[in-house]
Amino acid sequence: MKSIGPFQYRLFRNQYERAGREMCKDCLNFIKEDSNLLDLGCGSGIIGKEFGRFFNSEVLGLDIIDNRVVAIPFRRYDGNNLSFLKDNSYDAVLINFVLHHCQNPIELLKEAKRVSKGIIILYENIPEGLLSKLFCYFHGTSFAYFFQNNSNKGKFFTRKEWENIFEKMGLKVIYSKNVSGLKLMKEHLYVLNKGV
Repeated sequence: MKSIGPFQYRLFRNQYERAGREMCKDCLNFIKEDSNLLDLGCGSGIIGKEFGRFFNSEVLGLDIIDNRVVAIPFRRYDGNNLSFLKDNSYDAVLINFVLHHCQNPIELLKEAKRVSKGIIILYENIPEGLLSKLFCYFHGTSFAYFFQNNSNKGKFFTRKEWENIFEKMGLKVIYSKNVSGLKLMKEHLYVLNKGV
């Protein structure tokens, strides 16, 4: 089965661009102009393109499938291994609603920490409350089927679980914000600093 990602991204491109601009505003105090950014799990490339435009920055998009509908520099990877990227090579790593789709989200976050010079921007769906739990389940299942062509249902963590993961990894939360547009699903932004 062929991925329907590009069609959906084109159909809702304006909404993704607006969302990208809002995300850039959320990150205004944490990303400097002319930064070197990594968009880990870039999907359509729309959000990465908005970050590049907003911060006048270079952006490299990585994903397991090339679903780009806009032109950004891109490299395909296996979903786990970033060994082709050097340590401390990006001013900031953007992980935009991606980790819950990964087979090994903690290992990928460790890799993001390794390649970042300090800042990791993490947006995630949070399975807290009945409606949000249901949303996460259906989102994980349908995304895997239509976008990734697999049966991985995803792994969603609560805020407390994320905070425990960050602490164990030596990541400091320097900014945290609920970014949910709709009350039925909980979405959260974490800005993380890997410290020294």
